[in-house]
Amino acid sequence: MADEILLSKSNYWKTACLNAALRNTPFTPPSKVYIALYTSDPTDADTGQEITGGGYARAEVIFSAPTIVSRRAVTSNTADVAFPVATGDQGIASFVGIRDAATGGKLLYHGAVKKPRTILENDLIRFLAGQLVIDEG
Repeated sequence: MADEILLSKSNYWKTACLNAALRNTPFTPPSKVYIALYTSDPTDADTGQEITGGGYARAEVIFSAPTIVSRRAVTSNTADVAFPVATGDQGIASFVGIRDAATGGKLLYHGAVKKPRTILENDLIRFLAGQLVIDEG
């Protein structure tokens, strides 16, 4: 899937950040984060439909240390991220989410892909290094 994808914070992550920074509410960061594919917009409230079946599984993603660019903190994935080869049709991947667990868990960030793609049996979905961008302004 080509083109840069800008990701926005979920409601969960917005409140967790403010509570940790301003209210001394403990927060334990996830040890790993995963990218998930969606057929509908996850929204800030985590209400979208994640892909299921056909061998689908979330893929671990690693982000770079943030840099400050024009007063904004920016990070992106450090390496290509590939999903397992589809063993069956999975639907149209139109959105992505960054989650704090390989299954279940909380949505942290989400965004629309620039070119939605129908995932068919034997397809391999991959995001290139630097393609998933989080821009905290």
